[in-house]
Amino acid sequence: MVQRVDVTGAEGVRLAAWEFREAEAEPDTRPGVLLLHGLMGRAFHWAGTARWLRERRRVVALDQRGHGQSARPPAASGGAPTALGREAFVADAEATVEQLGLAPVTLIGHSMGALTAWQLAARRPDLVEAVVICDMRASALGAASQQEWEDWFHHWPLPFPTQDAARRWFGEDDPRVERPDPGRGAFFAEVMHEASDGWRPVFSRRQMLTARETWVYDAHWEELAQVRCPTLVVRGLDGELGRAEAQEMVRVLPAGQYAEIPDAGHYLHYDQPTAWREVLEPFLDGIKTETPDTHPTHLPRSRPMPE
Repeated sequence: MVQRVDVTGAEGVRLAAWEFREAEAEPDTRPGVLLLHGLMGRAFHWAGTARWLRERRRVVALDQRGHGQSARPPAASGGAPTALGREAFVADAEATVEQLGLAPVTLIGHSMGALTAWQLAARRPDLVEAVVICDMRASALGAASQQEWEDWFHHWPLPFPTQDAARRWFGEDDPRVERPDPGRGAFFAEVMHEASDGWRPVFSRRQMLTARETWVYDAHWEELAQVRCPTLVVRGLDGELGRAEAQEMVRVLPAGQYAEIPDAGHYLHYDQPTAWREVLEPFLDGIKTETPDTHPTHLPRSRPMPE
């Protein structure tokens, strides 16, 4: 079962958190996991991961501000960048951990959610037991990247006539897709809702650009180096995080580990869910044995998902 729990985030923004449980029971005292989706994502993107995580852990996924069923911050002054900045996202995650009693928590983040995870771990090490960074760069992406995203948003053929049409466009017809990518198509199909004229995103594209511009121009190596708990850096072989940068991130982390998943792109937990579990589960099982003085280790590359 999945139970919604409302959380009050920074500046009083209402957040929707989702607890994945086997059944109604007494308060769950098992180790806590908080799942943080990426930009344009939603909590239910983690449903496949949560199904096996909840067998041994207390699992909560958060709809971050402006996403899913959480509230959109007021769009004052052209987008209210402070309400969509890094401080707000990190404060929301902190509030979720504290209000739901998840500490010491394992933070598992994809893309922007991974940045939120390691920034929270750097600022509040007392709350965080471990971190998983899923395909997120520590280096600055720059103005050209932000302009590419703005141009891309303008080319979305909205509204889509059906949800399946959205799935096909993002997985096959989008000019940014070099070859068919079913995981990408499924990811975006899940963030579309049926409006009066067709299927549209549940988020504001302008707010997504505003949120992105608060971190895309900066590098985040200094905060990464302050994360002293066990941290796993995972990349898809065809994802956005390059191997050299991922390995440098592991080197910078006091207790870093590395894994990569073949035949996976940026949405690797969608592309290869079995391989994703194969690299994540051993790390989670070994958390208790890691210390900040441990020399960074490298997990073996996962095997491709069986046919």
